[in-house]
Amino acid sequence: MKFFNPKPALLLSIYLLTGLVAFAQSKKVDFWLTNLDKSALFRQQPALPVQKLGKNTAIEVPVVSINTKKKFQEIDGFGFTLTGGSAQHLMGMSESARAALLKELFSTAGNGIGMAYLRVSIGASDLNEKVFSYDDIPQGQTDPEMQHFDLGPDRNDVIPVLKEILAINPKLKILGSPWSPPVWMKDNGDTRGGSLKPEWYDAYARYFVRYIQDMQKEGIRIDAVTAQNEPLHPGNNPSLLMLAKDQAVFVKNHLGPAFEKAKISTKIIVYDHNADKPEYPITILDDPEAKKYVNGSAFHLYGGTIDALSKVHDAHPDRHLYFTEQWMGAPGNFEKDFPNHIKNLTIGATRNWARTVLEWNLTSNPQNRPFTDRGGCDRCLGGVTIDGDNVTRNAAYYVVAHASKFVLPGSVRIDSGTNATIGRSPDEQMLNVAFLRPDGKKVLIVMNDSDAEKKFTIQDGGNFVVTSLKAGSVGTFVW
Repeated sequence: MKFFNPKPALLLSIYLLTGLVAFAQSKKVDFWLTNLDKSALFRQQPALPVQKLGKNTAIEVPVVSINTKKKFQEIDGFGFTLTGGSAQHLMGMSESARAALLKELFSTAGNGIGMAYLRVSIGASDLNEKVFSYDDIPQGQTDPEMQHFDLGPDRNDVIPVLKEILAINPKLKILGSPWSPPVWMKDNGDTRGGSLKPEWYDAYARYFVRYIQDMQKEGIRIDAVTAQNEPLHPGNNPSLLMLAKDQAVFVKNHLGPAFEKAKISTKIIVYDHNADKPEYPITILDDPEAKKYVNGSAFHLYGGTIDALSKVHDAHPDRHLYFTEQWMGAPGNFEKDFPNHIKNLTIGATRNWARTVLEWNLTSNPQNRPFTDRGGCDRCLGGVTIDGDNVTRNAAYYVVAHASKFVLPGSVRIDSGTNATIGRSPDEQMLNVAFLRPDGKKVLIVMNDSDAEKKFTIQDGGNFVVTSLKAGSVGTFVW
């Protein structure tokens, strides 16, 4: 996996002689910590004093070095999917409790973690009480002109919650993903599985257009859409099988031209499935007529390895990458889930060109409901669990918080690498990723992926700080 970009040992190769290190007391590095034993859960630590490299400075611990001259992708944001079930839990809270929780989730002020990106389902996902589309009509009928299109059930929960969130963060970006078209468009006439009939490709493109237009009328701008959630997983409810060749035809001959005709600037993102099939988006992007409408490719990680994103980037470096979903299973295992997602998503996905890192559902209730029948997820643990007005913050909350509060939209990933002590090989147990924010501040996220506490140095040009992390612990450093 491309977690690291180790450089040849850039070690400060001067051993202790006589000099003392000068402290630059006016400069501090802010430090937020999570430990696997939960002794610290995204807790701010005393700021670290910045030291200057002196003539006789000796550093004999691993060095995480920052290089602001080497830049990679811009970041759009970190967040979750606001499923219908998540919105339902939020709407079940008192107004004051909901307002306080949403402020914590979407503001950077105070204890806010500042999420800047959400994914929503176009129609129902498997975490709705019931399956629905926005154009459900009696069996045997069709509606190619979308005369019966209606946002329907989303007006009860998803739309009101989004409006409250946008009042807190008007710059929030929203990605829409469909789990299934209306059943009258499908060859099996069922919400589960089947494929989109070719004669309804144009109608389905109009369905997307109407969704974007009707959400805009509600004051909700959809920044991007994916053509299909998990197109190679027709066993969910709802779901759709959409092979790469079919998605290419749909995008280049129907969805792209429909957006162009309606003057819609919403981005089109392809694939939106596991990292074990990078050839799926590459096949679409290899078609220049399809590629001209495609902003990028989206990935999940229920299969494959995260470096597959870089394979797609290398094949088409002029198109973007997005990480859009990964679940945690109830009842949760903090000691495994938290480091796994930091390693593979927060660090792994961004080091492999992802502009977003999104966890799965934002909220759950103690029973992990609602979910659809015939395939809905009955073990999907939310970022937070809501029980009335009581809120429990789960592992995914802390995973997102370590990046979302500090890596603001418009930040750019910069080069960071791990150098070992003098005479040793690069230390690949101090996983890390770094960003340069629009305001000029730098953010470094470090995870100790070893089984012992480690002392290490963060080096930025002629300045450095020394700190340590327990085994499995994660620190976010800001200066």
